[in-house]
Amino acid sequence: MSQRNERSRGGENNRIIAGLLAFIGGTFGIHKFYLGDIGGGIFYVFLFFITIKFFPVTMILGIIEALRLFKMDPETFDEKYNKGIRGKSRRFQGKNQPRYTRDEREERSETQRRRSDRTNGSGRKENPARRKQMIPRRNPFKTSGMQKYKDFDLEEAVVDFNKALKIAEKDPDIHFYLAAVYSLTEQKEKAFKHLELAVESGLKDVDKIETFEDLAFVRIQNEFEAFKKNGFKMVAAKPEPKIVEEDVLDDDILLSQLNKLDELRKRGLISNEEFQIEKEKLIDHRK
Repeated sequence: MSQRNERSRGGENNRIIAGLLAFIGGTFGIHKFYLGDIGGGIFYVFLFFITIKFFPVTMILGIIEALRLFKMDPETFDEKYNKGIRGKSRRFQGKNQPRYTRDEREERSETQRRRSDRTNGSGRKENPARRKQMIPRRNPFKTSGMQKYKDFDLEEAVVDFNKALKIAEKDPDIHFYLAAVYSLTEQKEKAFKHLELAVESGLKDVDKIETFEDLAFVRIQNEFEAFKKNGFKMVAAKPEPKIVEEDVLDDDILLSQLNKLDELRKRGLISNEEFQIEKEKLIDHRK
């Protein structure tokens, strides 16, 4: 152990002794030798002999050092002059309460934090698998997608946002800004889809849909009001009536029969009155 460590007893006493030595014997650098700074002490002695013919500069330096040591915080003093000493560099408050240096306190605090993290509050160790699930998964594509979106690199932003959804498919922010990109590129179907997914995934500020500038194209669409009233969900379109093949076939048969009936009238085989009667019969039968 070095000479400085052997002499140091930590805390306020050593600091005061060093300050007094600097004030009384600072001219000769006695405080430097006390603190273990042999080189500094030799420098003071050398400077004293050089300046003794004019004015002992070391005397002024000693007074300045004394004032500095008196004003120095005890912890700072221990950190600077008693560093590396455990046990001997502690001051005791009361009977059994050691005073730790700054490094020791930080080390103890870190140890306690790690112990706390390994338990679930009841003293039992937490399941590592459950702990892993609680840690949010980093999503670099979300970050890069947002940057490209801000740079108006919309095509590349779509690529990164879609990759980000493979990592976190229920992230409302990704869906929201993906909808904004589709709105800017006037792809309303995709914009509506991702707005709906954003709300379903727990978008916090739903009112933002009505104010966000990049969604202006979506808001001017005819479907938007119904979309909004439906809780920001797309309204299912009514299916168009299907044309039954049988109906088409019946229409073709009726048309063929009417054409034949009209041909008979033109050839004079039936009168106009007979044509109307037969025509009505065919139509009634079709109904």
